[in-house]
Amino acid sequence: MITNDEGIVSFKHKVIEEVARLAWNDELEEDYFDKLVYKLIPGPKASFRCCIYKERELVRQRIRLALGKCPTPEKDEKSKNIVQVLDPACDECPIASYVVTDNCRLCMGKACLNSCQFGAITIDRNRSHIDPSKCKECGKCAAACPYNAIAHLERPCKKSCPTGAITYDEDGLCMIDEEKCVQCGHCIHSCPFGAISSRSYLVDIIKEIKAGKKVIAMCAPATEGQFGKDITMASIKKALIDMGFADMVEVGLGGDMTAAFEAEEWTEALKEGRKMTTSCCPAFINMLKKHFPEQFENNKSTTVSPMCAVSRYLKYTNPGCVTVFIGPCIAKKAESRDESIPDNADYVMTYGEFRALLRSRDIELTPVEDEYQEASIFGKRFASSGGVANAVIECMKENGVDTSDIKLRKCAGGAECRQALLLLKAGRLPEDFIEGMMCPGGCVGGPSKHMAENEISRAREALLSNADGRNIKDNLKDYPMDKFSMYRDGHIG
Repeated sequence: MITNDEGIVSFKHKVIEEVARLAWNDELEEDYFDKLVYKLIPGPKASFRCCIYKERELVRQRIRLALGKCPTPEKDEKSKNIVQVLDPACDECPIASYVVTDNCRLCMGKACLNSCQFGAITIDRNRSHIDPSKCKECGKCAAACPYNAIAHLERPCKKSCPTGAITYDEDGLCMIDEEKCVQCGHCIHSCPFGAISSRSYLVDIIKEIKAGKKVIAMCAPATEGQFGKDITMASIKKALIDMGFADMVEVGLGGDMTAAFEAEEWTEALKEGRKMTTSCCPAFINMLKKHFPEQFENNKSTTVSPMCAVSRYLKYTNPGCVTVFIGPCIAKKAESRDESIPDNADYVMTYGEFRALLRSRDIELTPVEDEYQEASIFGKRFASSGGVANAVIECMKENGVDTSDIKLRKCAGGAECRQALLLLKAGRLPEDFIEGMMCPGGCVGGPSKHMAENEISRAREALLSNADGRNIKDNLKDYPMDKFSMYRDGHIG
């Protein structure tokens, strides 16, 4: 996939790949930092930044992220966030949000100067100037200028954040308010300087495999179509087993499980006239928990996500196993670290990290003849906007519930989710249920998707057209659903 940050992403994944190679070869010695730094940035000239010294420092920080740490030891002591800022890379954006352009005519009316209440604007021989230390970013000067000479330069990381979690310090460096951050990861690929990234747990996964533990991969429903129409779930399963994983299960099965239990909750809520939200998107759940705590307590489904459902199923049927989720989602990394949800996935890797892990073992994804399907088509479509709600309603229908009058609000993207929750909080939501997905298009449009969405969509439809027509309830009869919990707190029954 060609993106605005393709060079950044490629280099980031190269660092992860090289760290993984060292881990496979038991070469993570004390001096590996400098060896790898100089291998990746040999010099003498810089390739990306102003100098090789900054490039090498950023590689050091990326190595720490590849080890599951913060970019610096100082941040390790105070930050628990999955999403992290690499400060040396965050110094190229403009500090001021409002700047005067060449359109300035030095007009006699001085509308900009007269509109500013904070003394931030001065006039010299050539144009107006805005002092960023005094500017309060109210935008009145831009609105007042008759020549549209004042531009609003909103930094891309801040613009992409759906919860206002990004601010800047006095030096203009990005800061993430962890009390507001929902770990969606949208800021990561929005930054054109690669200044924001996430922790990786590939080294931990490799250590578990090398220790002889039964490590089982769980592939997200969004996986089908990510690598083209010829790469099926069976293809990915074979590659993972070749790499050392004991097995792989498609998390579309967890979609069936989640839909079945949410259907029971929705049916009860419908009788009570109580509105509910879905529970599968961790970034949406974080938005609820941090920004709408009352609705988190009163309106959120208590059913676990498909990732957690499959992890609990695997831990019941394979005691002592280690579960690893693979998908397009950054927030899933945070969900796996949430101690309030027992027996969740032990580790999470993105598609980019998965590809880096494959390269570290010189393994390629190839078409295979074997067929593999463990989920209904409804579970498989959990990854698309509307897919969760459609699966839940399908379960309700299979249970004999009349769903003809149900009103749904399908939200895809931070703005839509926030608007729906504001209406819910105000008691003005006309719909009965909210399907909340923080990424546009649903999980298939997640921040770590492998290809462009239109390419994924074409390949995905080709693959899903081969799925059989099993329904959800019949599919789940083959699984011990009464032996593990489908509730966030871990209770059974």
